Amino acid sequence: MALALLPAVVLAQSYPNKPIKLIVPFPPAGTTDIVGRIIADQLGKELGQTVIIENRAGGGGSIGADVVAKSAPDGYTLLVASVSTMAVNPAANPRIPYNNFTDFIPVANFVTVPNILVVHPSVPAKDIKEFIALLKKNPGKYSFASSGTAGIGHMMGELFLSASGTEMVHIPYKGAGPAITDVLGGQVPVLFDNLPSSKSHIDSGKFRLLAVAAPKRLAAYPNVPTFAEIGMKEVNDPAWYGLVAPAKTPKEIIDKLYAASVKAVNSPVTKEKLAQQGADPLANSPAEVAAQIKIEYDKMKVIVVNKGIKLD
Repeated sequence: MALALLPAVVLAQSYPNKPIKLIVPFPPAGTTDIVGRIIADQLGKELGQTVIIENRAGGGGSIGADVVAKSAPDGYTLLVASVSTMAVNPAANPRIPYNNFTDFIPVANFVTVPNILVVHPSVPAKDIKEFIALLKKNPGKYSFASSGTAGIGHMMGELFLSASGTEMVHIPYKGAGPAITDVLGGQVPVLFDNLPSSKSHIDSGKFRLLAVAAPKRLAAYPNVPTFAEIGMKEVNDPAWYGLVAPAKTPKEIIDKLYAASVKAVNSPVTKEKLAQQGADPLANSPAEVAAQIKIEYDKMKVIVVNKGIKLD
């Protein structure tokens, strides 16, 4: 047994001795990409190696996630994990090529991020109450964009429609970046998103922020209510983004990655960059991440069944 364990021990002792690839399973400019790049810079400094971001978009995040699931368990190919890849996609897609519970080892969740509802300024509603009234008067007239079918924005939109008793047409995109582009252009009037990828457009007045999914109102937008405040607690969960490694990655490497993640997330430089995006540092333990994945998966499975959502 001692001889069998030797290669893993030696691997862990020398880790990392080359650049690390961090897979972002969505296109550039979305929240997963933004958070991944902020963390990657400081994570590389803590580990003493370059952490290279590689965008592998498609399949609602499943293509990039599958790349990591099938990579060597040596700590050199990692995934920026999210509710989409770890819970929503597995709940909605019976043909997903990876198992969210057995093909990965959680390392840490980096941040929590408010989810948001924004509209193009052409929408004749100045606040969330006016918006709901507008939708009720015009069932099915308006459409909403999301980062993709069964993505977190899509699921948030479905929860909102159920909670508000309204109807909109869902327009899925291949990532938040393309969805934002069309909402900016007015092709689609409504967007469910994470705050970081839409924040600059809110601040510039190109998007009107109507409600946030967060524990409390955001300091940057004190006049915008949370979904819980308007009686929609089921829509009020923020998103999270973290780090997972392929299954069978040695515990010693996971421990090194976790320790480096905690330092990276809590460094003053990273905290400042995350705060500018409206993201809150988290850096919880592998066990806590595993528990979060299970909770989110169970919740998303209920939505998928109730709404008849399929992704294949």
